[in-house]
Amino acid sequence: LARPLQLLLTLLAYDLGLGIARYLGGDLQVEPQYVTGLLLLLLLAAANLLGEYFRPLNEPLFPSETRPEREQLRATLLIVSVTLLAVSVLLAFFLQLQGFLLPNAALLMILYLFLALAVAVPPVRLQDRGFGELILAFLVAVLTPAIAFLLFIPALHPFLIGFAFPLFLLGLACFLALSFEQYAEHLKYQRRNLLMLLTWQRAVQAHNGLLLAAYLFLAALPFWGIQFSLVWPALLTLPIAAWQVLMLRNIADGAKPIWSAFNVAATAVFGLTMYLITITFWLR
Repeated sequence: LARPLQLLLTLLAYDLGLGIARYLGGDLQVEPQYVTGLLLLLLLAAANLLGEYFRPLNEPLFPSETRPEREQLRATLLIVSVTLLAVSVLLAFFLQLQGFLLPNAALLMILYLFLALAVAVPPVRLQDRGFGELILAFLVAVLTPAIAFLLFIPALHPFLIGFAFPLFLLGLACFLALSFEQYAEHLKYQRRNLLMLLTWQRAVQAHNGLLLAAYLFLAALPFWGIQFSLVWPALLTLPIAAWQVLMLRNIADGAKPIWSAFNVAATAVFGLTMYLITITFWLR
């Protein structure tokens, strides 16, 4: 229920921010690196658990659950999520006390906390308004590397901005793609996520358009002053993205879906692209 895949992608995005800071000459320190990374993971895990705690009562948390089991699980989710939030606050206090938090990083951490809770907690609960995937992609692909970067360099750099935007597009495409398999459940429970907000046909077009825009933006980065040697590894995932688009088009045309392959491709396009960019900065 804490969604470990999202946590893994967040950790990878955090390493990207650190890698860019190191590449630009930032003096990385062990304590703020690990403490801040743990803080962000705990915040996202707590928000995910709260999202499940506030799930509508007509939607089961697990198949064939009984009412007592659900109530017991919800109580556990609340206790664990509040504990994770409390630990996150203590970690933030430690960073501030030790002087590790620069003002810009602190402001982004506050924004991270606000958006993570706004996705999951009523009355805002943006995941029920069609904005859950959008905010999640922003948290993972933009805010996470930005916070890591601003721990050691006081202002944002074009390298960070240049790579964060296409990764945001890929992240949004990934989280949208992963919701296609549950389309029947979305209809059954009348969920209002991004897929349902767009409708199936428009979601397919949006998904393909996001992937195309992301790779076009990556290919254009050398024209904006970012060395091609830093960009080309990210383009290696383009064949996987093309295969993902082809699979979704076939599904939309009525072909039998192989959801496991499609979901792996969707995750790989986002995660592997981010990994290739990250490892490029760390190896230089």
